[in-house]
Amino acid sequence: MKRRNCPTNADRSSRHARGMLRRLVEAALIGCTIVTATLATAPATAADVKAAQFYEDALVRYEKKDFAGAIIQLKNALKSDNKMLPVHVLLGNALLNNSEVNAAEVAFEEALRLGVNRAEVVAPLAEAVNAQGRPQDVLQQARFADAGLPQTSRLQLLLIKAAAAGDVGNPRDAIRFLEEARALDPNRPETWLAEVPIRLRAQQFKEGLAAADRALALAPGSVEALYQRGTVSHLQGELKAALAHYDRTLLVSPAHADALISRAGILLDLKRGEEAAQDVAALRKAAVNDPRGAYLAALLAERAGDGAASRKALSEVTALLDVVPMPFLRYRTQLLILGGLAHLGLKQPEKAKPYLESAQRQQPSSGVAKLLAQVYLREKNHDRAIESLDSYLRAHPGDTQATHLLASVHLSQGRYARAASLTQEALKRQDDPAMRGLLGMSLLGTGKLTDAAKELEAAVKRDSSQIQAGSALVSLYLQSGQAQRAVDVAEAMIKRQPANAGLFNLLGTAQAQKRNVAAARIAFEQASKLAPDFVAPQIHLARLDSNANNHAAAAARLDAVLVRNEKNVDAMLELARVASQRGRDDDTRRWLEKAESHSGNSLQPSLQLVEFHLGRNRPDLAREALKPLNNKAPEALPVLLTQARVQLASTEMAPARITLNRATSLAHFDPPLLVQIAMLQLRAGNLPGAAFALDKALSERPTHLNARALMADVELRTGLPAKAEARARSIVASHPKLGLGHALLGDVAASRGQRAASIDAYHRAHDLDRNSDSLQRLFGALSTTDLSAATQVAEQWLKAKPGDLTVRRALANAQARAGNLKAARTAFEAMLVTVPDDAEVLNNLANVLILQHDASAIGVAERALALKPELAHILGTAGWAAFQVGQAERALSLLRDARLRDPANADTKYFLGAVLANRGRNAEARAELEGALRGVRVTSHAKEAEALLHTLK
Repeated sequence: MKRRNCPTNADRSSRHARGMLRRLVEAALIGCTIVTATLATAPATAADVKAAQFYEDALVRYEKKDFAGAIIQLKNALKSDNKMLPVHVLLGNALLNNSEVNAAEVAFEEALRLGVNRAEVVAPLAEAVNAQGRPQDVLQQARFADAGLPQTSRLQLLLIKAAAAGDVGNPRDAIRFLEEARALDPNRPETWLAEVPIRLRAQQFKEGLAAADRALALAPGSVEALYQRGTVSHLQGELKAALAHYDRTLLVSPAHADALISRAGILLDLKRGEEAAQDVAALRKAAVNDPRGAYLAALLAERAGDGAASRKALSEVTALLDVVPMPFLRYRTQLLILGGLAHLGLKQPEKAKPYLESAQRQQPSSGVAKLLAQVYLREKNHDRAIESLDSYLRAHPGDTQATHLLASVHLSQGRYARAASLTQEALKRQDDPAMRGLLGMSLLGTGKLTDAAKELEAAVKRDSSQIQAGSALVSLYLQSGQAQRAVDVAEAMIKRQPANAGLFNLLGTAQAQKRNVAAARIAFEQASKLAPDFVAPQIHLARLDSNANNHAAAAARLDAVLVRNEKNVDAMLELARVASQRGRDDDTRRWLEKAESHSGNSLQPSLQLVEFHLGRNRPDLAREALKPLNNKAPEALPVLLTQARVQLASTEMAPARITLNRATSLAHFDPPLLVQIAMLQLRAGNLPGAAFALDKALSERPTHLNARALMADVELRTGLPAKAEARARSIVASHPKLGLGHALLGDVAASRGQRAASIDAYHRAHDLDRNSDSLQRLFGALSTTDLSAATQVAEQWLKAKPGDLTVRRALANAQARAGNLKAARTAFEAMLVTVPDDAEVLNNLANVLILQHDASAIGVAERALALKPELAHILGTAGWAAFQVGQAERALSLLRDARLRDPANADTKYFLGAVLANRGRNAEARAELEGALRGVRVTSHAKEAEALLHTLK
């Protein structure tokens, strides 16, 4: 159904976002330097040129608002090159403007997967998602975070978020979003127009009137402002004033659907049927597919006593609404009620039910509940578990048995947060071991390990027969590395139930973690003896076999499990592990994907599959593997941390920070976990977030070495060298045989410009640690003052450890930075003998060859691009290399792609500007060149950029 037939607040507030799309779509690629090198693809082909021509034609059509024609040409472009990033961006916007919101979301997601910078598409993507009836996604998903966006994108996104918050009944957040938007631009009438329906829903008529008047003052001729002013009067019962504003609206825009509907409604209430019929006729002509017009026609026919005409009109309503996916209507209560009433009027209660159920969820205290109750009674459906229990508990919140049952259902469905909330409320009224154990397991599912342990320990202490709680406690101890405590709990439970195979399996797991392999094998074998069909001990025994390098025996044991149960996920995961130990990646992935397909509510298969793809530098595949996790348990700590790592791998820093902030709050005071979060926060560039996590860790365990060292690093980065030095000296005192403290002192000295002191400290750290990390710190310090001495240190290290590619890479990069291109080239070429498929080495070599004006650079850049086609800096190198050998169209395509992936890269802007100038696109070239020379990160080719810009003015 076209969105214009069912206008939403988001539709109204986001139309103004469309004008910025030319700039967004035309944004290009990323540049490169010697150190942060870049990559390319293949030589320009006929298909490449054809795709570019389709794109340019589509762009012209788009600007003329021929969206359907633009879509056709863009799809033609994708047939030639389905990875052409600007095509996906423009296609998403064309589909959105053509009301094809599902397809628009797909196009934008594909652009993001291919590497477009989030700021380029976040607002239209949010509009597409909200138009599908998914406002919660817009409000909750990290991909729609507005922090860090450019002003225009952020303002548009805030308007869409305000509409979404209004849809879900959260006016406070909606107004907050609008206030944030106004802080960016207080004179945008859209920010006031968007406030009106939010205020009216909350029955804040005075505020709604003020917002409507403000919008009219800013835009006196605005049709939407006139209409919204009428709605204020309408809902206040000032029908005469409302009619006047609707009249003015329709005078300016005779086909304004909302004004026609509203005026017809007032006229019907005033029993001015003939006039109402005129408006309904005009509405049905202007908006043929608007179900509201059909419903008004049914009312008119019913009042006229024409039952056949009324039924025909109601059938039109249902025909229009039934084809719309229910999620699109989820927050459109008026349309939901319309669909329910129309089906009831046609005596189709089974079809009315889904509409009314959705409407009741939006307005649980409205009269819809009575209509829905009639439907349930007609079909004698008394077995609606969760819905019935929820309804009952709203009226009877003190029923412990019903609460326990409902919480158990939520827990079994992976809704851990809801289960925890229910049990916590019940425990406030009455303490109960079973309820406390259920709370512990719910908290365990959300990743709140410390709180979970507390509740489980209390449950087992109160009632030792709580085997389920005791088993969960053993598992929790194992997760936190407390193997002996796990053994103690398991043995205590076995004394009470010596024939329980599950407890022996737990004991074996605990013994295995203690590395008591013999005891673990005895426990697992006893579990198998007690219950021959019990699979878990067989899997554990297979792991013991594989750990002993007896892979064949392990595989045979696991195959036997799958013969009995071909859908056993644990056996599949263990077979993936065995395949990984054998170095068989294809088999590893196959078993992980198969396990995920049968995983149900289990998180582990998806977690392992995400890790598999991240380990192979495939963030796009990792993101796909992450989706089931976000659906199953979005608040579970393992899911949050995995999500953050995927976001970081995709260079989505702002969403990663939001995810990690949430993880920090859920991690409570677990030092190892908080250190892990802090390290990820540093990767995301969130120093305050890292400091907060480390503060929590150190408040729990002040002696935690990793937390202390990382906090010193954070203090140094935040401009607190004195604190960092004091912390580093305390590490030297507490761990005199480690180089870590000296290395931190070297960092402090370097931050103060004390080069000699920093080099001396790094020497001490390297003398103690003698590892690659300490050598790199020393090399880096020496190379800033004496490249010859640094080279000597590195070469001495490489004589003893010739396979240390990290140090060899650092040496080659330093030579390139110093302008010693011959030595750098020799070093990179030598590295490729050992690692011929290292994309970064190839990319850096290509940059050196470009500087040497060597035409072979394009071939090397293409090899790098084939290995890492998603990396912006590699795309930039390939684009620049292509331009050097006369492949201008190829260069333009690659550089546009790179710029969309990293709009902040000044070198890419210069490269793109140079190519655009070469193609005679002077206006675009000027914009790129000016961008390359503006801001904090000015291009390293500033002189060339200024000279070229001068020729274009």
